[in-house]
Amino acid sequence: MVEEPIKVVLFAADCGDYDMERSMEELAALAQANGMQSVAEVVQKREHPEAATYLGEGRLEEGRLLCENLGAECAIFDAELSGSQIRNLEQILQVQVIDRTMLILEIFASRAVTNEGKLQTELATLQYRLPRLAGLGASLSRQGGGGGGGAGARRGAGESKLEYDRRHVRRRIDALRERLEEMERRRAETRRSRLKSGVPVIALVGYTNVGKSSLLNRLCGAQVMEADMLFATLDPTARKLTLPSGLASVAVDTVGFVSRLPHNLVQAFKSTLEEAAFADVILKVCDASDPEAASQLAVTDEVLAELGCGEIPQIVVYNKCDRVENAALFDTSAVRTSAVTGEGLEELLGRIDAVLADRVRHISVLLPYDKLGEAVPMRENGTVLAEEYREDGLFLEGVVKTSDLHRYTPYLV
Repeated sequence: MVEEPIKVVLFAADCGDYDMERSMEELAALAQANGMQSVAEVVQKREHPEAATYLGEGRLEEGRLLCENLGAECAIFDAELSGSQIRNLEQILQVQVIDRTMLILEIFASRAVTNEGKLQTELATLQYRLPRLAGLGASLSRQGGGGGGGAGARRGAGESKLEYDRRHVRRRIDALRERLEEMERRRAETRRSRLKSGVPVIALVGYTNVGKSSLLNRLCGAQVMEADMLFATLDPTARKLTLPSGLASVAVDTVGFVSRLPHNLVQAFKSTLEEAAFADVILKVCDASDPEAASQLAVTDEVLAELGCGEIPQIVVYNKCDRVENAALFDTSAVRTSAVTGEGLEELLGRIDAVLADRVRHISVLLPYDKLGEAVPMRENGTVLAEEYREDGLFLEGVVKTSDLHRYTPYLV
């Protein structure tokens, strides 16, 4: 039996800081990705948000009636609220209140698959909750300080529940950081071995739900979970990709970006996103059918700049071109692709090959029979295009890495 989505009402203060219509559309999509259905919106134009309740009294009363009449169980605010604001709003609206950050954290918590993804999500959640413990309704009643017999608590009133909760959360945050640092050290080892082997890494980065996983599946023939929803991919997925030149590479799918991604989340998922920072080529993927494709690319550029990826070669990819009537309007330096029809994939692979052109050489060699071991690097790290056993040795034509070229110099034909 399919569960009915939870009905929610969206709230926002339009202070002119960003495109409100676009932001509310994105908030509704985030709610949908979390199994919720947006049934109404309440937006108030203001110079700045109300300190105690974010919105004015009249609009909140209107919102309360909407929640009551439409059967909404939750109110989602398109902002990051303080603990006291959440408490005040819940008293006024008489429903659960969450903000944009909490919504994204809930999505991440439900989608994380790997141990690391789960730990990163928990860390971000605890970092979000720590400064809000007081406002989120934690009991301030005192715990007994201990003691025995009829004398009761002889060591004072003890610490407050709030102090205990804060201490517990801080301990858990420290423990999570230690475990994530250990995982990061292990991933660094994997990167070093990848670097040593000379296998180039191609990272697909971009806004959430622009079709990065679909593109990876089409390029590599691998099955990576894909869905038409925000944050379908949370953990990095690496797949082997053989380029037209014969060069073997690794393509990595990364977590999608979203506008105004909470800073704690950027920090918590930095190790996941760092796959882009260690890449040889970055594919900046955006949705060609989205009117806000330019702003998607701007968000991508912001996050990449924060990760220090400025020096890495980047290729802009307009995906989902099958949904666009006039794709010629796009930037001519970008590659237009469709993971559905396969349009533009050859051009994209050619562009990647061009960026990595100095990594491989096309050669023909005749290996004496006592040197057949030299064929291994071509077979494992390159591509054998032709192979023939002759009287005086093994003839091979193929593609080898530039770093392996010295092995074949004496045998070139």
